This record gives sequence, C-alpha cells and structure tokens, in this order.
Amino acid sequence: MSPPDTIRNRLLGVISFVVVVAALKWSYEVTMPLVVAVFVIAAAWPIKPWLEKLLPESVSYAGTILALFLILAGFFGVIYLAVAQVTQTFAQNHEQFRSIYENYSVWAAERGLPVPGGESGYDNLVVIAQAVFWELYTVVGYLGFVGILVVMGLPEIPTLAKKLREQVNAQENQELIDAFEEMAGKFRQYIGVTVITSLITGAASALWAFTVGLDLALIWGLLNFLLNFIPVIGNILGIIPPTLYAFVQFGDVTMPLVVFAGYAVLQLAISNVVYPMLQGRGMAMPPVAIIVALLFWGWLWGIAGALLAVPLTAALIIVCRHFKSTAWISSMLARDD
Repeated sequence: MSPPDTIRNRLLGVISFVVVVAALKWSYEVTMPLVVAVFVIAAAWPIKPWLEKLLPESVSYAGTILALFLILAGFFGVIYLAVAQVTQTFAQNHEQFRSIYENYSVWAAERGLPVPGGESGYDNLVVIAQAVFWELYTVVGYLGFVGILVVMGLPEIPTLAKKLREQVNAQENQELIDAFEEMAGKFRQYIGVTVITSLITGAASALWAFTVGLDLALIWGLLNFLLNFIPVIGNILGIIPPTLYAFVQFGDVTMPLVVFAGYAVLQLAISNVVYPMLQGRGMAMPPVAIIVALLFWGWLWGIAGALLAVPLTAALIIVCRHFKSTAWISSMLARDD
C-alpha cells in the first residue's frame, strides 16, 4: 500500500471514530438501553439452559425473565434504600456538614491547600451531589425500556445465532462470531466476579462500621456494595460518606481518621488482592486503561457509561484482537500477564 493510501485510510479511520462517538452521544436515549439490554441478555442466558433441564422450553423463557426481574428488582431496591437513606441523613445534618466544611476551608486556606467547591464553596458541592443523584434516578428510569428490550430479545437469541452461523462464508465472519461468543463469556465472568467482590466489599464495610461504632453500618455496607460496580472511582467514593458522617457523630478528628484508614485498607486489599485473584485474565486491563475508559464512557453516557466502562472496553479489546489490522489496539489496552 502506497503512503498516500495509508494516510487516507488513517484519516478515514479517525473520521469514522469521531462520527461513531458523536452518534453514540447523540443517540444516548436509544443506544444506552440497547447496550444494557444486550449485556443483561448475555449475563442471564445461562439461566435458560439450566431451566430447560427442569421445565419445557416455553416455560423456561418465562422463568428466565422472572429470575431477571427478581434480581433487578432486588438490585434497584438496594439502590433506592441506600441512596434514600444517605440523602436523608445528610439532609438532616445539613448545618453540621456546612460547619465542618467551613472549618476545613479556614484550615486549608491558612496552609495554601485546595478547597473543593470553588468560590461558592459548600453550596456548589451540594448542587453537584444533587446533579449526580438526579442522573442516577434518570438511569434507573430507563429500566422499563431495558426490560422491554430484554423480554423481546431473549427468545430471539437462538434464531439469531443460527442465522449468523448460516451466513458464515469467510474466515473474517467466523472471527466476528468467535469474538461475540468470547465477549459474552468474558462479560458473564466479569459480572460474577464483580458481584462477589461487591458483596465482600459491602460486608467488610458494614462490619468495619459496626466495629468502630459508626451509625448506619448497614447503609455504608450497601453503599460500598453498589459503588464497587464502578471500578477505581467507586472504591474511592465509598470512603467519603462514612468518613464525613464520622465527623458529625463523634465530633472530633481521631475517630474519622480511624474510619477513613479502615475503609482505605479494606478497599486497597479487595481491589489489589481479592479482585485480581478472582478475575484472573478474564477482562484484565492496566489501571491507566481503566481510568481512561471511565473518563471516556462517563463523558459519553454519564453514570451508565461509568458502570459499563470496563465491559465495553473489554469488548473492544476482544474484537480488535480477532483481526490483524486492529490487533495493535488490543495490545495497547490489554494487561500483559
């Protein structure tokens, strides 16, 4: 291939990438629920073959959908309980948190340290928190749309897979099908490991709060269970609310530091020891790639993008690895084991 052709192809690749990103951001209301539905179907599909051993095929679909409904209802019930309780707690102690912020602002200004919130200070932080909670409820509001897509799409999977296999006439097509099958398997592994580590994180967080006498131990456990689904950033965010609440409950600096240190040790141990041990080579990516993925997908789709950042990026890595022309992208993003 001549140099002009190479330059032209690279420019076309850059333009195509920009167009695809713009289309994904513009079509958020449609593409985000669609992608979530695909991931839900991929994660839930093993339930159906298991039910088929016990029930007729038509009943197994209904059983799979019912199982999904119960799982999602429980998951979003936990979200509602944790977010509602944390919001109520911080609202009831609004003035105490403002006082803590103002004291920190004076202490930080004397030492030349940054003060979060900018010139408007505490009110800016409240506005940001409200915006985050509102976006979270907006994402939850798409659950109905996702449910419809899952109910309609689940019975079509065997037919679609059969048609795709019938259309395989070249190795390129076979590589694409192999990539899809690998993505589904790796995503199920990712969900399983993430759920296990989230349960461990939530239980350990609640136990630590109970041990040091911090109120709302169960709520801090539920909150850290949920935030663990957002890699890296979620682990950091999970430390902040219980530490801030410790200032209100204990009224000194010593116990909040103890609470902070305990949560920091727990998060570091689970993130750097337990999670890699369970995950293995499933969807392993270097920390820098995870941070970049979180920033990119978070910018693109907000909280939903942050939740899907790792599986979406891992899917891209898998697809790129199956084709010679894009194998270099997979090499750059994947972790060397």
